[in-house]
Amino acid sequence: MEILSVVIVSFNADQVLKKSLLSLKENFRKYPINYEVIVVDNGSEEKTVDLLRQFANSWRELKPVFLRDNLGFSKACNVGLRKARGVYLLFLNPDVIVSEIDFCDLIFLLNRYPQIGALTVKVILPSGQLDPACHRGFPTPWRSFCYFTGLEKIFSSFPLLNRIFGGYHMTYLNKEEIHEIDSLTGAFLFSRKSIIEKVGGFCEDYFAYGEDIDLCWQMKKLGYQIVFYPLWSVIHFKSVSGLKEDDPRIKKQTVWHFYEAMKIFYRRHYACQYPWLFNQLVYLLIDIKKKLALYGSVANRH
Repeated sequence: MEILSVVIVSFNADQVLKKSLLSLKENFRKYPINYEVIVVDNGSEEKTVDLLRQFANSWRELKPVFLRDNLGFSKACNVGLRKARGVYLLFLNPDVIVSEIDFCDLIFLLNRYPQIGALTVKVILPSGQLDPACHRGFPTPWRSFCYFTGLEKIFSSFPLLNRIFGGYHMTYLNKEEIHEIDSLTGAFLFSRKSIIEKVGGFCEDYFAYGEDIDLCWQMKKLGYQIVFYPLWSVIHFKSVSGLKEDDPRIKKQTVWHFYEAMKIFYRRHYACQYPWLFNQLVYLLIDIKKKLALYGSVANRH
């Protein structure tokens, strides 16, 4: 049985996917471990399909799964989950470069501390900055308000005040130390297969975005911890994000899914805590943000 299963969901990501797969292969050469790489392709065009077939011909650990249609990220991850034979799982984005991680260390950590449900490493952007998505608090109404109004950024360097206003990205915690967070990013999500199965996999209400936060919510609900483990790092190019797409149709769809994910998460986990009128206000504000984002994407083309 493979010890580690790496699950990657791809959609028309041939250029970055090639770099990611090469980095993984080299990483496992430097840090040997029994592994398999499952790439679930979400109905990509022929270039990505051909790339995966070429890799599979020369790399026995690579096991591509070709879907006829784009099922969305959550459903595709669950396909990979069902195919995986490893005790441990890494969900990895196709635009993430893994070049220097000893996964035996991550496995040792999970074995030593069984209360850890999932962990992530430092996810670094090409600019050298930390990807904020890898270090998040749950998006309560107050935290979301502070983030979207800029209060989090204003008070991020003020001790005590950053605890009040910086909960969205937990800005008050030292990013150089190991600590617990609320939510990590699906770009690098390391866990046990049994725990992912215990929470029912990824919630398929989400097409794209939000599913990683929801998974962490379900884990913490069962008493598990989510850990930020900065002893290792990866590079996240975010180059296949639909929010950066030049194609207006794809970008429009992505913006829609991005903000709908906020509404889905709020409806699933917070709406029951607040009165009906307050909930309607939250949905209205999200819709306004969505329309502004859509308008901005149109305006940027002219």
